Amino acid sequence: MNITVCVKRVPDTETRIRITDDGKDISRDGVKYVLSPYDEFAVEAALQLVEHAGAGEVTLLSYGDAATTESLRAGLALGAHRAVLLTGDPSMDGWATARVLATELKDGDAGLVLFGIKAVDDDQQQVGPMVAELLKRPCASSVTAIDVANGVATCRRAVEGGQEVVELDLPAVATVTKGRYEPRYASLRGIMMAKRKPLTEKAAPAVEPGLSVEVLRHPPRRPEGRIVGEGPPAVPELVRLLREEARVL
Repeated sequence: MNITVCVKRVPDTETRIRITDDGKDISRDGVKYVLSPYDEFAVEAALQLVEHAGAGEVTLLSYGDAATTESLRAGLALGAHRAVLLTGDPSMDGWATARVLATELKDGDAGLVLFGIKAVDDDQQQVGPMVAELLKRPCASSVTAIDVANGVATCRRAVEGGQEVVELDLPAVATVTKGRYEPRYASLRGIMMAKRKPLTEKAAPAVEPGLSVEVLRHPPRRPEGRIVGEGPPAVPELVRLLREEARVL
């Protein structure tokens, strides 16, 4: 079974983000980029499924600038077989990104297309289901575990108070979150082999975004905490403040 994992290059979650002077983008100077952590769960899921099947390939697909090859090589070092980069300038418009990816995927041979549940930079959680709709394939989101047998992908989703099991006829699309899959570390051998694995670059199809960023702002600073007292005598005042000021009770 061949699996394609759509991945995204994002700023490291520990990077200090600065907004550009025009207020419409982040400054790229000194920013460290990584493979989106949720995409790592999807890559691990794909690798385990192919290893269990004993046949098939894992292909990484990304849409971004030329520097995205660094993140794709990192994914190849984990064990993916090949990678494809659609070179272009993605916007915040998830619908535009979905159309770019779907154009590449529609003629592919992947029985399963996986995404991380979301990218940690824009936090939209929408590109995977949009691609599924464009490809006219069934989709399960927030999947914690996948098993494939007899042309059916059995997906497990964590829901409040239990677990939901969804069966998808292949070909299908799923978005993966933390659960069964703990991303593996790249071995030295894997890092060396990644340099020789095929990585194809092609121009992304022209898709006009329907969304534009008006302004970016840092979240407001949290007010300083205050101590209302110590021990049991402080409880009534604390409850009053939580009810009347914080309005969380």
